[in-house]
Amino acid sequence: MERRSIVRAGLLWGGVAFLGGTRGLVEQLAAQSCEGTALGELIATLPVHGDTARHTPYKEIVGGRGLDARRFTDLSRLRADRLTTATSEMFLRTAAPSALRPTPSVWPLPLEALRRDARPMGAHLIECSGNVDPDNFGLMSVAEWDGVPLAQVLATLPASPGSSAVLIAGFDDHEQPSRSSRPGASWVFPLDALTRLDAFLAVRMNGDVLLPDHGAPVRLVVPGWYGCSWIKWVNEIRFVGADEPVTTQMVEFSLRTHQGGVPSLARDYAPPAIDLAATPIRVEKRRVNGRLEYRIVGIVWGGDKPVDRLAIRFRAGEPPTPFSVCPAPRTHRTWALWDYRWRPTEPGLYTIALSAADATIRTRRLDVSFYVRRVVIDEV
Repeated sequence: MERRSIVRAGLLWGGVAFLGGTRGLVEQLAAQSCEGTALGELIATLPVHGDTARHTPYKEIVGGRGLDARRFTDLSRLRADRLTTATSEMFLRTAAPSALRPTPSVWPLPLEALRRDARPMGAHLIECSGNVDPDNFGLMSVAEWDGVPLAQVLATLPASPGSSAVLIAGFDDHEQPSRSSRPGASWVFPLDALTRLDAFLAVRMNGDVLLPDHGAPVRLVVPGWYGCSWIKWVNEIRFVGADEPVTTQMVEFSLRTHQGGVPSLARDYAPPAIDLAATPIRVEKRRVNGRLEYRIVGIVWGGDKPVDRLAIRFRAGEPPTPFSVCPAPRTHRTWALWDYRWRPTEPGLYTIALSAADATIRTRRLDVSFYVRRVVIDEV
């Protein structure tokens, strides 16, 4: 029988604190699944990749400057006690314009008041809607944010009669023309959506002052929506009516946010919500009770509620096998680790694909084979 489990920090460190355990107990718990079964001896960690394995230069900015700058997060390094991304490893899609280095002291928004009123807003996952590279899927990170609820800020602004949405724009004046992106960082949000999503203006990330590349001095955070709506360098907030057209940024990202076309009016633009998704991040080759076993470790994120069951398959056309995410995630605002213990019947190249165990959950990207990874098994 194949066994599935997750090891998370709450189990390890919370349990040790409760038991008053020693280092030996910590090591013993770390060698077990959350179901209490032994993980055995780690022999090797196998990489997962796309159709052809290519090297990803993690921690480096590649692609160019400004709108073309990219930095990928190394998901394979996630551990139960390391689920928040270090600031130096946060993914980057568009670097700060040179005019914002260093961060200006004068800004159209009341920076002093925002910094004074900012409070911890928790950990939130941000994913680029263009996170499509199967060799890393690294345009995704999780950070702790401090900020001010957008609803609190909007309450201080004069609203015109008939206002039904708010336009939020950011400074986006880049000296170098982009090869692939349009300048113009702005998005139109229905007022009820911003309240429902608990959107906020962030001024700190991971306990430190927000850096220019990540949106300083002020960045919008929209939990559960793709990063294209998390406007950086916010310098304008104004109420708009029902006839407000879509912005250039909304046009650019219409395909990647599942619009099914390019709406002309912002009111017809579907929410750029992140559906439930999951992907493997590494495969551990282990020896358990004298037999080889492969432990697939992955992450699950997105959707409108936490899920405690997924399904996995290793060959095209085979039926997926449901399994439990253990312990069950408590939030869908970040990612959670899962694992699946697997004994393949023969060596070869396997394609690992995840799906929702509950067919009623929307999974638009999983449905078209996003987040699929491959692994070579050389010994069984």
